[in-house]
Amino acid sequence: MSVATDLPALTPDEAAHSARLEAQVHDEIARSGGWISFARYMQLALYQPGLGYYSAGARKLGAAGDFVTAPEVAPVFGRCVAVQCEEVLRTLGGGDVLELGAGSGVMAAALLEELARRDCLPGRYFILDVSADLRDRQRATLEAAGQHLLERVEWLDRLPEGFTGIVVANEVLDAMPVERFMVRGGTVSALGVAGHAGRLEWSEARAPEALIDAVRAVERDAGVTWPEGYASEINLGLGGWLAALGASLARGVLLFIDYGLPRREFYAAERCDGTLLCHFRHRFHDDPFTRLGLQDLTAWVDFTAVAEAGQSAGLELAGYTTQAHFLIGCGLGEFVADVSGLDVVSRVNLSRQVMVLTLPGEMGERFKAIALAKGYDSPLRGFAVRDLRHTL
Repeated sequence: MSVATDLPALTPDEAAHSARLEAQVHDEIARSGGWISFARYMQLALYQPGLGYYSAGARKLGAAGDFVTAPEVAPVFGRCVAVQCEEVLRTLGGGDVLELGAGSGVMAAALLEELARRDCLPGRYFILDVSADLRDRQRATLEAAGQHLLERVEWLDRLPEGFTGIVVANEVLDAMPVERFMVRGGTVSALGVAGHAGRLEWSEARAPEALIDAVRAVERDAGVTWPEGYASEINLGLGGWLAALGASLARGVLLFIDYGLPRREFYAAERCDGTLLCHFRHRFHDDPFTRLGLQDLTAWVDFTAVAEAGQSAGLELAGYTTQAHFLIGCGLGEFVADVSGLDVVSRVNLSRQVMVLTLPGEMGERFKAIALAKGYDSPLRGFAVRDLRHTL
């Protein structure tokens, strides 16, 4: 892991904001006997009302934020996802689109604009996002795209019932709270958070049985023997979350795009310190206890766990591939070839965007796409170029 050592200084307001959240974390640690799990800490850091990273008003996306997602990098990304949405909506004979964690609204706008061009607008375009700040940005982005598109958009506070259509989530799974664990002396310990001398720090504790069982099951399935001191992450909440999504879905497809690996690669012995990463002002580092509430905390996705949790929720694994192959399957080449009306600068920018989206050293292979289906038996074109389900 590369660690940034030149993190920008905080303003007085930012420092005060972080201090307020840190005080709340210390209070919870005290009420919990001196220790909390890392999943609970991550929940507070990201989602504590009014103070957590995704619940407060700090700019997160774009040049003035902390990171940039694929829809921000390249509008053509949203157009390709729209092609997959069109196929699902036409196969179902209509339906809606639900986007989870819609960021700045850039993908929603690109998606709706492309679906309008294809005469395949959904009945409704639902957005479920916990951030009030991002909801405001999404509305502004969609207003700029046109009132005819905005009028189809509805923001939700909970999952809809009896949903028919396609659910899209780009870089959502990586922001789910995870447990951290360590293998030491042949036993599994929990890596949680404690307070010492007024500071937050890692603290190793006896792991609860549920964590031990989950880690041992992963170890057996990955077929590895971990070295002494091996540490990593595991998402114990994934099953319940996907079960709720599956219960919400009457017919259709769940599409997730995120960075991650199949289980055997994720938990390889040489990946001995896990994948936890912090993002602040386009720098990344490995200290989750600094800039609390002001930086993003993420962990890579175990896509085998996603497939297993989906199947346990009554969903069918409908496809798994790299982001590059998914976008190619959804017509990326056709979009790139159609440069009529573009000036030279726009053509060069489009070429750069495509390289970021598809090259192995950029997003092309680090990011994967996975689809889960319910009451939907047709193949999905995004997975037709290269289906990697056998690797899960």
